[in-house]
Amino acid sequence: MNLTAPIVRRQLTLFVPDVVAVELEALRRVLDPVQSRLIAAHVTLCREDELGACTESELRARIARCPIRALQLQFGPAEVFYEHGIRLPSIGDERDFHTLRQYLLGTEAIRLQSPHITLAHPRNPKAPGNSLATATALTTPFTIRFSTISWIEQRGTAPWQLLSQLT
Repeated sequence: MNLTAPIVRRQLTLFVPDVVAVELEALRRVLDPVQSRLIAAHVTLCREDELGACTESELRARIARCPIRALQLQFGPAEVFYEHGIRLPSIGDERDFHTLRQYLLGTEAIRLQSPHITLAHPRNPKAPGNSLATATALTTPFTIRFSTISWIEQRGTAPWQLLSQLT
């Protein structure tokens, strides 16, 4: 009998607003139905290993001090990564993204992370519709305005759950 508790991951995420997400979600269901069921289209802002033991109240306080109230990112054509992963890379100015990360993590000593939207994750089995040709049907470049930071959690391999919205 395995009594080991499932691994719990928490991170800060920028979910793609519903108006923009419709086309992305339809494409994600074809490219990677597993990933599509686990989490909606998003940009990861801060990963679990970066947040450490940070509490919701600490994150809210940092957001309150942050001069960035909304974040605009531009995304370019789909690209393949790690075998059959497919993502939309950020192609525009990323300074506000990095500044927001510094405020949230409370330090300038953070790793460089390039924003992107994952359409297909390489850890999932390759779906029959997973191809760069399918992904390039999406019209790019396009810009998304993010105004809400979501604190989310995943237990084991279950779908990600919203803990709170921090804006």
